[in-house]
Amino acid sequence: MKHLRLAFALASLAALSACVAPVGPVQVTRFHLPDTATLGKGTIAVEPAPGSDGKSLEWQTYQVAVQRQLALLGYGEAAAGQSSQVAQLRIARDILEPGHAGSPVSVGVGGSTGSYGSGLGLGIGINLSPKPAAQVQTDLGLMIKDRATGQTLWEGRASFQASAKSPLADTALAAPKMAEALFKGFPGQSGETIEVK
Repeated sequence: MKHLRLAFALASLAALSACVAPVGPVQVTRFHLPDTATLGKGTIAVEPAPGSDGKSLEWQTYQVAVQRQLALLGYGEAAAGQSSQVAQLRIARDILEPGHAGSPVSVGVGGSTGSYGSGLGLGIGINLSPKPAAQVQTDLGLMIKDRATGQTLWEGRASFQASAKSPLADTALAAPKMAEALFKGFPGQSGETIEVK
């Protein structure tokens, strides 16, 4: 009986874990100048890209995640406006609401005639599947520029989609994942799009 309870508990946990929607990979594209010698050196500050709200809690969460990755690459941190390079950060999040295609009820009529008589049939189908869960689409963009000249040295974009029910739809969990994916293999192959799982 004890083994039966344990098996039931394990089956219940497996069923619960299957309810969590799978998390898709992060799509990452990077561009950079042919000469990458200045990347990963000197000081850098993560600042809001034009049009971004640097005071929002969401933006600041991504700022911390990006700054951590830049430090791992060898950059020193500096106050805004005082670094040799600047990383301009922008974030966009959208909720995608999928719906059922077509009507949930379908009706089919069929008939036949033959040497043994004729027949008529009617069939009704009802789609009882639940509406798909909403998806959260997050896009992160970063441009590393030389502060003195304003020249863009490196640019990266990361895109991530997760079920709204998934823990990774939360900014606090998504930010480190996206920042790590953005800088994987830095500076990366210019113009190439990769998937980071």
